[in-house]
Amino acid sequence: MATTAGGAARAELFWHRMAIGLAVFIVFGFLQFALRGFVDPVAAPFWVHVHGAAMLAWLALLIAQPVLVSRGNRARHRQLGRIGGLLAIFITGLGVFTGVASLMLNRFPPFFTPPYFLALTVTESLVFGAMVAWALRRRRATDWHRRLMIGATIVILEPALGRLLPIPLMGPWAEPAVALCQLAAVAVVAAYDRRTRGAVHPATWAIAAVVIATRVAISLLSMTPPVIALTTWLAGG
Repeated sequence: MATTAGGAARAELFWHRMAIGLAVFIVFGFLQFALRGFVDPVAAPFWVHVHGAAMLAWLALLIAQPVLVSRGNRARHRQLGRIGGLLAIFITGLGVFTGVASLMLNRFPPFFTPPYFLALTVTESLVFGAMVAWALRRRRATDWHRRLMIGATIVILEPALGRLLPIPLMGPWAEPAVALCQLAAVAVVAAYDRRTRGAVHPATWAIAAVVIATRVAISLLSMTPPVIALTTWLAGG
């Protein structure tokens, strides 16, 4: 019994550390970008700040949930899980809105084409929401639930990566570089799987597949006539 309890505590510690690692990486990516003078927070529209606050709340929840489980406070864990589900819906909708509004106001990075930026923001937001919904549906299968929640956050690492990688200088290699960085985060989970289970968990394979499919979908969608036409209309011609 003590061994089982010890193993459960070590498992929660891993997910806690994984959540902290992702949160630190994302916050550092945005913070260093602002400190280097590449963005003026004061001039940013209010909805950009709302989106940032929502993401910080998501990262805080991601960190807190394993702690609650390790302390046996499953009632509070479930309560925060419901809040997290609503927050994920809000983040998904706000992510789509932010992408569209940024396009209409011409507030997107100049190294992205408008169709690519639209495909990027909308696809990543929707995939994030879908991953969280999947995780909530599998909440009774703890092994799947944990991994899918982490996977949903890995999917939206791109904005932080875009502020850390020299994207303007990478040209066509930028998309593969982002994918490889995201897959490196998945590889950390895969290494944990192999160490604790002897094999990579199916959910971890699923996350890797979603990451790859998301990057491919963004590239392909940005080249389709409907997305190009919609982008032209949103940008005012």
